[in-house]
Amino acid sequence: MTELTPIENLSYEQAYAELEAIVAALESDQRPLDEAIALFERGQALTQRCSSLLDQAELKVRMLNGESLSNGSDEA
Repeated sequence: MTELTPIENLSYEQAYAELEAIVAALESDQRPLDEAIALFERGQALTQRCSSLLDQAELKVRMLNGESLSNGSDEA
């Protein structure tokens, strides 16, 4: 396996693209169990990274819009 970029260094777009590639690989190829588990674990970490970056972006948008951060219970 090639050397992977640390997840914390990936942008949203990079993490999402890698996650899509992992999903495609797991769906289409027969892989040894150890490799499939490693891919799954990386995919889980990429999912967390994407979620974190989206949360940060949402917070920034709310701050720019002057929304109260204490009123986070309003769901659309």
